[in-house]
Amino acid sequence: MTYQNKTVWITGASSGIGEALAYEFAKQGATLLLSARSVDKLEQVKQACLEHTATVAVVPLDLSKYEQLSTVVKPVLEQFPKIDLLINNGGISQRSLAKDTDISVDERLMVVNYLGTVAMTKAILPNMLMHGIGHIATVTSMVGKFGTPMRSSYAASKHALHGFMDSLRAELADTDIAITLICPGFIHTRISYNALTGDGSPQNSLDKAQAGGMSAEIFAKKAINALENKVREVHIGGTKEVAAGYVKRFFPGLFARIISKAAVT
Repeated sequence: MTYQNKTVWITGASSGIGEALAYEFAKQGATLLLSARSVDKLEQVKQACLEHTATVAVVPLDLSKYEQLSTVVKPVLEQFPKIDLLINNGGISQRSLAKDTDISVDERLMVVNYLGTVAMTKAILPNMLMHGIGHIATVTSMVGKFGTPMRSSYAASKHALHGFMDSLRAELADTDIAITLICPGFIHTRISYNALTGDGSPQNSLDKAQAGGMSAEIFAKKAINALENKVREVHIGGTKEVAAGYVKRFFPGLFARIISKAAVT
């Protein structure tokens, strides 16, 4: 029960990975702050969490309005003065070829996935520095380690998060604030339904690879185990996508040939 009575703030908590993480932390007795845009869905997750833990607060926020996040965070910290763990999980995916993607879509992916996460991190970091301890975890993707077809700007946004968080970890090396990068492979969630296509409209369908992916519940258990051990970076998914990271690292030429023919939808 590592997180009993600890305050855990999760973005993107209304569904998928964020929802599954919320349930697992609730079982440990954590105080939960749940954020996303949909208040109705967050309230449903809250009610399920209250079966296991006493304190769950819904904090609506929109990562695309990153300039406003510090304002959103301030009153929450007055009520919950110590954040033990921030999980940056909110984000949006992509399903379109680079040549067919309007630049406004590229911009939205970077704003939500990168700038929104960075702004949220910067809004919470002073609280952790004040207390001298804390943990910031960011859910990126295996495409934060390598690019694939149909994910150009999604991959770019996740690569950017790796650069930022690795730098932040180095800057905080003399503190007791941990930084963890969590890289999912294919996880069975509805993320592909909301993935942006070339004109910015949602795909509105479930990918075959996503449908055959690891359950969000198993993912959440594995992720929390990594967090308990303060792992710097963890790759969680099927054998193929996790192995791809090692192939890219040690056999880049082979990887380039394989990924160019990969079915990633």
